[in-house]
Amino acid sequence: DLDIDERKNAVVELGLPKFRAAQISNNWFGRLNSDPDSWTDLPKEMRAKVSDKFFPNLMEPVSTQSADGGQTVKIAWCGLDGSIVESVLMAYPNRVTLCISSEAGCGMGCPFCATGQGGLQRNLSTAEILQQLMVANQQLEEGLIPGHNRVSNIVFMGMGEPMANYKAVMGAIHAMTTPKPDGFGMSARGITVSTVGLVPKMLQLAEEGMQFNLALSLHAPDDELRDGLIPINKRYGVDATLNAAWNFAKVTGRRVSIEYAMMRDINDQAWRADLLAKKLHARGDWGWFHVNLIPLNPTPGSKWTASRKSDEKAFIEHLERSGVPTTMRETRGREIDGACGQLAAAVREGRVQPSTQASK
Repeated sequence: DLDIDERKNAVVELGLPKFRAAQISNNWFGRLNSDPDSWTDLPKEMRAKVSDKFFPNLMEPVSTQSADGGQTVKIAWCGLDGSIVESVLMAYPNRVTLCISSEAGCGMGCPFCATGQGGLQRNLSTAEILQQLMVANQQLEEGLIPGHNRVSNIVFMGMGEPMANYKAVMGAIHAMTTPKPDGFGMSARGITVSTVGLVPKMLQLAEEGMQFNLALSLHAPDDELRDGLIPINKRYGVDATLNAAWNFAKVTGRRVSIEYAMMRDINDQAWRADLLAKKLHARGDWGWFHVNLIPLNPTPGSKWTASRKSDEKAFIEHLERSGVPTTMRETRGREIDGACGQLAAAVREGRVQPSTQASK
């Protein structure tokens, strides 16, 4: 949870020389070693003190599922208070992406989302967010996904609304991008922060002076439909939300991804593709937007389901005809409670038992 200066002050308060802060950081961030008892550059009598003070066991992995030939791995975590969160590793030929949770549950109340259906339990701390990355990197080093030994990309698209836990999320991003050995040394350009449209925080995000990416979960181009899909839209409508996204693009020079989950007979009509294109064109240089269409991964018993392939094709054709850059996201993990929040719900309800793989 501490930045570099705070770490130095903390070790001094514990009665240790200031230089020990750099050694501790190097072990944790640089060497990916989270066991202070094995830190041989610290005197043996110091290690227990450092462990007790700075490294409490915040979360335990309680269930692990894999899919896509081992290229997708989902972990359910249990916090000290019993709250369950998820993270997902997804390997591709040239990168490994980690989808991270920022909250236990979510308070945005989107009816098609498994996480939103469960409500908000609490925000995660910066340390709990970073632990998801630490363990993912450790597992990759141990050979979890052959050919990959480090997470290269982060997407804050797991459980929770990142902009509703702004301080902890930004603390985590700073630790991710701080050069080794004081941080993980990742490129900000490989980090994507998603939001359903908390406009004031989107405007604040643009002023952070960092080159990470923004993904706006839009899911509908008209207020009439989006009010029902994304309840916060009643406070910050489609136009205000797109204006904030356009502002982020102008200030940072980074293209914004427009996330659009395709839902059968709900938001997948061709005329909505035309309306979306019109609204993006109205923001000036629409090339700063990229539409990312997502086949909906339905939750059990839900009325929300994926669009027909024919409707997906027509939607894409209408966007591309208008000159809007568009892709259809590759679907991963359908056979392992793939939608965000599904594994957490299964663990809470006892439908998935703790796995032996999760303890590694």
